[in-house]
Amino acid sequence: MLRGSPLADDAELIVSELSANAILHTASGREHGTFHLAVAVSAQVVAVSVTDDGGTGTAPKVEHQDQDAEHGRGLGMVSVIAHRVVVHDSDQGHTVTAELYADARRGGFPC
Repeated sequence: MLRGSPLADDAELIVSELSANAILHTASGREHGTFHLAVAVSAQVVAVSVTDDGGTGTAPKVEHQDQDAEHGRGLGMVSVIAHRVVVHDSDQGHTVTAELYADARRGGFPC
């Protein structure tokens, strides 16, 4: 979907981090667990959303860990790369959406 886009590498990293977080930190990583990935692309924005199966008492949050920490840096990294990160809670789980905006000075990007 993003072949040739300057946002492709960032989007790929965000998909990887959000998916790994769902598997490692929620019921999505348990037997029969699932998570859902949605990617929306327009000339102005790429939005990546991962919805997990819940099973945790707290919503995902950005933690500012030491640079050498082995865990707890994923969502922080996503928040640095993305222009906006939004977490939605529901009874079924959490949805984390990261948005990357096209550089208006470069006239967008090819989809």
